[in-house]
Amino acid sequence: MNTPQPLFSYRKYWAERFGVAPFLPMSRAEMDRLGWDSCDVILVTGDAYVDHPSFGMAIIGRLLEAQGFRVGIISQPDWQSAEPFGALGRPNLFFGVTAGNMDSMVNRYTADRRIRRNDAYTPNDEGGRRPDRAVIVYSQRVREAFPDVPIVIGGIEASLRRIAHYDYWSDKVRRSVLLDSRADLLLFGNAERALVEVAHRVAGGEHPREIQDVRGTVFLRNAVPADWVVLDSSDVDIPGTVDPYPDPYASASAVSCSTQGEAATEAKVVRLQRNIPRGHPRDRTVIRLPAYAQVRGDPVLYAHASRVLHLETNPGNARALVQRHGDKEVWLNPPPIPLSTPEMDAVYDLPYARAPHPAYGDARIPAWEMIRFSVNIMRGCFGGCTFCSITEHEGRIIQSRSEQSVLREVEEIRDRVEGFTGVISDLGGPTANMYRLACKDPEIESSCRRLSCVYPGICKNLNTDHSALIGLYRKARALPGIKKVLIASGLRYDLAVESPEYVRELVTHHVGGYLKIAPEHTENGPLSRMMKPGMGTYDRFKALFDRFSKEAGKEQYLIPYFIAAHPGTTDEDMLNLALWLKRHGFRADQVQAFLPGPMALATAMWHTGRNPLRGIHRGDGETVPSAKGLRARRLHKAFLRYHDAENWPMLREALRNMGRADLIGNGKRHLVPSFQPAGTGGKRRPSPGDAPKPGRIRTQHTGLKAAAGPRRAGKRRSPAHRDR
Repeated sequence: MNTPQPLFSYRKYWAERFGVAPFLPMSRAEMDRLGWDSCDVILVTGDAYVDHPSFGMAIIGRLLEAQGFRVGIISQPDWQSAEPFGALGRPNLFFGVTAGNMDSMVNRYTADRRIRRNDAYTPNDEGGRRPDRAVIVYSQRVREAFPDVPIVIGGIEASLRRIAHYDYWSDKVRRSVLLDSRADLLLFGNAERALVEVAHRVAGGEHPREIQDVRGTVFLRNAVPADWVVLDSSDVDIPGTVDPYPDPYASASAVSCSTQGEAATEAKVVRLQRNIPRGHPRDRTVIRLPAYAQVRGDPVLYAHASRVLHLETNPGNARALVQRHGDKEVWLNPPPIPLSTPEMDAVYDLPYARAPHPAYGDARIPAWEMIRFSVNIMRGCFGGCTFCSITEHEGRIIQSRSEQSVLREVEEIRDRVEGFTGVISDLGGPTANMYRLACKDPEIESSCRRLSCVYPGICKNLNTDHSALIGLYRKARALPGIKKVLIASGLRYDLAVESPEYVRELVTHHVGGYLKIAPEHTENGPLSRMMKPGMGTYDRFKALFDRFSKEAGKEQYLIPYFIAAHPGTTDEDMLNLALWLKRHGFRADQVQAFLPGPMALATAMWHTGRNPLRGIHRGDGETVPSAKGLRARRLHKAFLRYHDAENWPMLREALRNMGRADLIGNGKRHLVPSFQPAGTGGKRRPSPGDAPKPGRIRTQHTGLKAAAGPRRAGKRRSPAHRDR
């Protein structure tokens, strides 16, 4: 892994003399008060501007400000014309465009393609304040307003659409968003490192489209340079005997790889390690993916391309990728080098106002209200769940803040944030308990090509010691003025059971009556396609949870989340899940089905019917069933809400068709009753906005409540995941 230039080692831009803005300006009047005649960089975002490190535009804006640049923000502009995009004038360097903290299509549409009426990232939760595919629309309007000003796109929407991708809302494969937006450069992942380098180089006279050597960037080329070696993976291989992967752990003393045999098997199918001239540097090697024209019409090649892409995501060994789009080559450089702990600390220690911009007055911004008293302690996830965008966007290398930095932020919340009552609502990140967890050997970590460190089991080379996190919890709740520290982020319970002391600490001090975890399913078919552990691990965690709750003298409830209609899920799987729910006394408050997000491995399964977790080739190979039709998806959701009388007619019909009419009746052993209450079970009346429209994607989960316990609905985790 190359040693990058430290994030804060660049010579600051001359505009540093203007100092720190109380808020980054959103109007010319604010610019005038700051003494600015122009902005160096203008950020366009689909979210309301909240100056807080849980919001991507705030981190990026404050980071550029710390480098000496004057940064303005255009938040949720009216996209019907180019005029609002000129509100701050012409930037001296470039426009930075993002859809916001969420993909705009996920933000605007449900899993059934119905338009949402609200938007948590908008003042007063108002829906309709951003366009479909916001990165494309905003970039086009910027180009109309200032035809010659460079455009750099980023954030989760651009990040997950960097190559040809299946688009659930239009039900087709779309080309890279870089082409459709007509931007000059795309930054993917957590892009602080790439953005700082690009900004300084543009300030030095380079055009963004000419910058082609920065990790974590996507750009266009006419052809592959002559001095690069091309590994052609534009077609699937015929299975046969080939050379296995070189053992990446041979240099690590006495450490063996539990998946070495698996890697050798994978090499029979995907052409990734062959025909590399001896002595040719890895950083001059590019893998050719199947072209856009190929993956658009060939599901097998789409699944193959998805597999190759995901195998090239470790910053320590990933190679460049190239995909032909018409007469252009879309070139993806390897992922960015993760931030070090000192760099993470410096990013989170920037002078955030920790509040929405004053222009919003007393308006409510639900996403801000949810995270205003929470602290992000790390980023990244090595879980690799196939339906989730966290690993694909943030990477699987855990980047942790120091204990001192986290405690400083807790004190800052206590001292500065209006309305604080002494309760920290969350101390976590994408995953609550991956803080400071990493591979035991840096050489192994940089060589590993596993998609998950915890599936099919926890890797023997993974450090699962939770002592650093336990120490952080104890010090945070011991701070003066802190009454309680809750943990609300997603908990990886298969890691937690490796540290009973952590579970004891969590249950005794940091659970507010309910703890939400996500088994996702009970059946091995869907779980294997999700890369999630079996229910035996859930049972072990529940035993620890119940034991330590009893020891603490607390009545607490474990709330599991499940997902409907995930690829690989049959009607029988959903029936078995429904029976498990009834047996354990759970009833689902809210049910939302799998939503095929761009670039996800599960989306490749959904679109192609193939499993990219295994080798892809023609003629045979593992096929993956998916509940695609509206009726099939509704049936899977109905199984999760087996107790809802509105679903009983559909479930009775399904059970008869499945040969399980024995589950229809009025006894405890039955799933649904044979009678139908008056006024229920009729056809659903359409409501305004129900018409399917092209939209966004986000995997969502069911919220469950214990039938025997208090009723409480809630969301799984804060919506304010970082989007940079």
